[in-house]
Amino acid sequence: AMKAASEGALKGILEYSTDPIVSTDIVGNSASSIFDSPLTQVMDGNFVKVVSWYDNEWGYSNRVEDLIVKVAHQDGLKVEFKG
Repeated sequence: AMKAASEGALKGILEYSTDPIVSTDIVGNSASSIFDSPLTQVMDGNFVKVVSWYDNEWGYSNRVEDLIVKVAHQDGLKVEFKG
């Protein structure tokens, strides 16, 4: 389900990783969440341990940019960010 979401409606917001990663691997990643599939586990059938990473500055900043663009488009404005 997470992989499908990362390739569908949440593409660019959710990323799905099959590689072992550490915190330095996600610095500068614009996704709001990087789902760590190797570390995610189902325990006892009813309990799931989900591990997800994010760059709390860059990922958040990209979602703020998305929000600004969405609001501007609703007002009929065109906004472009460079960088």
